[in-house]
Parts: sequence; C-alpha cells; structure tokens
Amino acid sequence: MKDIDYMRRALELAKMGEGFVSPNPMVGAVIVRDGMIIGEGYHECYGGLHAERNALKDCREKGYDPEGATMYVSLEPCCHYGKTPPCTESIIESRIARVVIACLDVNPLVAGKGAEILRKNGIEVEVGLMEEESSYLNRVFIKYMSTKLPYLVMKYAMTADGKIATSKGESKWITGDKARERVHGLRKSLSGIMVGVSTVIADDPSLDCRLQEEARDPVRIICDSNLRTPLDAKVVTTARTITTVIATAADDRDRIAEYENRGCKVLQLPRTDKGVDLKVLMAKLGEMGIDSILLEGGATINYSALESRIVDEVHIHIAPKLFGGSGKSPVEGAGISDINDAVRLKPAAAYWAGEDLIIENEVLY
Repeated sequence: MKDIDYMRRALELAKMGEGFVSPNPMVGAVIVRDGMIIGEGYHECYGGLHAERNALKDCREKGYDPEGATMYVSLEPCCHYGKTPPCTESIIESRIARVVIACLDVNPLVAGKGAEILRKNGIEVEVGLMEEESSYLNRVFIKYMSTKLPYLVMKYAMTADGKIATSKGESKWITGDKARERVHGLRKSLSGIMVGVSTVIADDPSLDCRLQEEARDPVRIICDSNLRTPLDAKVVTTARTITTVIATAADDRDRIAEYENRGCKVLQLPRTDKGVDLKVLMAKLGEMGIDSILLEGGATINYSALESRIVDEVHIHIAPKLFGGSGKSPVEGAGISDINDAVRLKPAAAYWAGEDLIIENEVLY
C-alpha cells in the first residue's frame, strides 16, 4: 500500500464520527510500520479522545510498539489543552518517526503550530496529501471556525418536472424511503434544522431525527416573522425535549411569553421586506454554537435564503414522477429577470437513493 491508501483509510475512519463530534472536526488516524497497519482510530464523540490518541491506544492494545512508525492523520494534530490534552504530546511520547497530515487546522489555537511542534521534536512531517478531500469532509468545521457562521445546506425534493407539490398542494411523499432516510442522515450530521412558519402550519412536522441507530435531534429553528406558529404544533409541545428556536420580528411580549412558557427560545430580530433578517439570524445562531443547519423550508424561504447569500450547499432530490400543471417550484419569490444573475451551482456528488436521484451542489456566489 502507498501513502495515499493509508490516508484514504484515515478519511474513512474520520467520517465515522459524523453527527457525534460537532463542533469539533471529524478526524481519523492510521499508524503504519513495515507496510502493516498496527493501529487506527477516529474522533468518536465530542469530549472523547481525539483520533491520534485512539489510534495509539488501539496500537498498544494490539500489542504493538509505535516507536519508529508513521502516523497518517486527516487533520493537523492539536497542540493545546481543551477537552483532552494535546495530541502532539502523545505523538512525541510514543516516538512516532513520521507524521503525514492531510490538512492543517484552521483553528487559530493550532493553525500550523501542531506540525511545527512535531518538527521541532525531530519528527518528519509532511502536509497536503489528500488535502482537498480532508477540507471537503470538514467544510462545516472550516466555515464555522473561520466565520462563526453556520454552514447551511438547503434540501428539497421535487418531481422530474420540477414540482414540489401537486395542484392541490399534496407533497407527501414525492421521494421514496431511501431518499427520506438520507434526509434523516443529514439531520443527524447537522446541528440545526430550519423551516418557515408556513411549513409548520401546513404540515405540523416533528423535525426530529428518526434513524434506527443512535442519533441526536437537531435544534429546530422556525422563521416566524409575526408569531403565527400554533401553540399546539409539535415543535412547540415538544420544545422541552428538543430545543426549539422561534425567530421573529414581532414585539408582542404576551405572545412571546406563551412560547417561552412552553420551553421555546424566542429570538427577536430586525424585519426585512421578506420577513426576519436571515443574515442576523445566522449570526445569532452561530453565537449559540450552532455550526450547521439543514434548511427544509418551502419555496419562499428557499428564495429568501439564496437572496441573503446564506446557503452553502443545495441538495436536490429528484423523483421519477411528473405532476404537470402549475404546482409550486422549489424556489419562488421574486425570481431573477436577467439570466446572468442566476445562482450558480457546482455539482459535488450525485447518487441514487432507491429510485430517486440526489445531486449535492456547492453554491457559487
């Protein structure tokens, strides 16, 4: 096997932490000596051992000595005290001879310092192997660490002729079980889920994560300019179980108190001509530690989010169905008049989920 094969394995391990390590990055580590993997590990949960320490632990539990070995790690080892001691210390103490790093950490507490500490202690360090893949894996962490703003993924399901509902407004279910399972995987991996109040009124969704495996529920964020969310809506009645944030531009203290008495957190925000100021909302949610959001709203909030330039990715689920007629499209609002002003998408991945096609796109502003 070659260096790239071991790093690819480190990235595979890193992804196993998806949905459990936020706001930390996903990291995997592999220890190799004489062409054999003698230890591997990944960051399994927030507050738990980092990938490097788990790999060293695995190595010793298998009866191997890591002295003189090479460690492949998908992100630069930390060099500061946080929930756990610095990983650089454990690497130095283990007498690892060489460390291959995919990507430097953007955290200013690390940001090249970890690699430099290893070099100063006589360890050969190489940086940049599969850097693009590592950066993509941790794109949520990189944006949040760099800007303190959540990474926002817009998702919608539509028919092959671009409809999100029938002429009578029916939308359950456009896509099949496999695609909906993928959506719950997104809910597991991202910190928050956001919809507009019209979705709450029309569908009364739970906005939770329904996977057979262990998974946390995302923070629920309701954009409700005029406080129209019904007090008996599921997102309100379960607010003491699953964190629910209502973002509003209203100043009705009595109405706000009704939500707060039921366990909701109400954010009062500036009003724009399209509702709550979404840019201000993103800043507030970032301050709350919400590093990523799945936008599962309707056509109106989708347009507002794109116009506000807060969307980082668009996931399009396409069902092999045709509705015809004048049903809603996924993005409405005022629309653009000049074709050159279109929001540009860069496809990042495409795959089948059962009979439905899913296309994941980066938004280019």
